[in-house]
Amino acid sequence: MDDRNAREAGTTSAEARRAVPGLAPKPAEEFRQDLMVRYLQAMASQSAEAAAREPATTAARAAVPPAAHAIPVPELQVRHVMRRTVAGISADTPFLEVARLLAREQVGAAPVVDADQRVIGVIAESDLLARAASLASDERPGTFERLFGRRQAPGGDGGTAATLMTAPALTVHPWTHVLEAARTAAHSRIRQIYVTDHKGTLVGVVSRSELLHALVREDAAVREEVVSKIMKEELGIDPARVDVQVRNGTVTLSGSLDAEAVPRLTEAVAGIPDVVEVVDHLIAV
Repeated sequence: MDDRNAREAGTTSAEARRAVPGLAPKPAEEFRQDLMVRYLQAMASQSAEAAAREPATTAARAAVPPAAHAIPVPELQVRHVMRRTVAGISADTPFLEVARLLAREQVGAAPVVDADQRVIGVIAESDLLARAASLASDERPGTFERLFGRRQAPGGDGGTAATLMTAPALTVHPWTHVLEAARTAAHSRIRQIYVTDHKGTLVGVVSRSELLHALVREDAAVREEVVSKIMKEELGIDPARVDVQVRNGTVTLSGSLDAEAVPRLTEAVAGIPDVVEVVDHLIAV
């Protein structure tokens, strides 16, 4: 084959490869939704395991109000799951007092508010640690000791909440949808979001774990919906005929049913938003 024929053959081969349809790209929004669902499922599973190891008081504090689970996810708003008992820190609060407050309340951050309780920033443990490290490495002898000494003047060398905070604060409104708030928390990698009204006034706080628990129900709640709502109410199936097991959103159905009832049940179960997969071990009779 001469050079001309070789070039023509190469061109033809390249054109043929371009003409072969490749794998259809997954739409960006669908891909992001899929990642979000996987993230929520993984975090919910870890949260459930952690809650089982924690004292009952801690689990109770993190629990989402039962009424929230009765609301469809697309309609679920931050106001349904937020905690309203949250206190802001005034801008002139000294470094040491802020550090003691975070330690006493066992929280990683606190909102900084002005005289009208409008959120102007957030001060976190990382802000305090950065300032403490800076003071500890100061060349002046005794600076760090004076900072934590009993005779420290108001504000001291550590500054105040206004000089240490991160601003502007990332906030949401009570009417913000929970799914949107969850995306915000995931993208910003923060543990909790403060809730403000239309004037920017502090009205509550919602944590990442509370958002996750609101979006992803426990396996027991999913099983209850399958048995009570799907089988009893909608399809009229005797629950004694089907064994329903739910683990991490995967529903396993076992037992024997009429041939026409099997696909109806599996399709209905698969339609539940919190169900990840349906494993069909049913026997058609």
